[in-house]
This record gives sequence, C-alpha cells and structure tokens, in this order.
Amino acid sequence: MVQLTKMREEFWDTAPHYGGRKEIWDALRVAAESEVSLAQAIVESAAIIVSNTDLTLCYDERGAKYELPKYVLSEPTNLIQDS
Repeated sequence: MVQLTKMREEFWDTAPHYGGRKEIWDALRVAAESEVSLAQAIVESAAIIVSNTDLTLCYDERGAKYELPKYVLSEPTNLIQDS
C-alpha cells in the first residue's frame, strides 16, 4: 500500500507536465479520489469529456487529452499487504 501511495503521488505531481491544464488535472485527481456521485459532479462542472467510463481517457473542452493509469483510480485486486 505504501508503494501504491507513492506511485499515485508521483503521478499526480508530474501529471501537468504531460500537457493539458493544471486545473483539469486537479479536478481529475479530486474526482479519482471521491465517491462516484461526487466524481461525476466534479467532471461535469469542469467540462471534462470522459471517453472511457473508468476515467482512464478524458479530454477537456479544448481537446487536450488526459490519460490516467488504473492504479490512481482503484485499488488493485492483487495488492500485497505491507508487513
């Protein structure tokens, strides 16, 4: 879990460098870390176009592409517990 948390932090810290707008990356992060109903409201209010229902591929209103790895969106099913 510690390694997963570190990977997520690294992704979100570097995501704006992949292109797109920082405020969209911030909205995607909050949506990814929220309950589904709140995530939907965040995505809609930020005018984010969701191409894949799992949020792995999104676009902003200007057409910039945002790709999110699955490990920032959900807990892996094969996660080994830290000892």
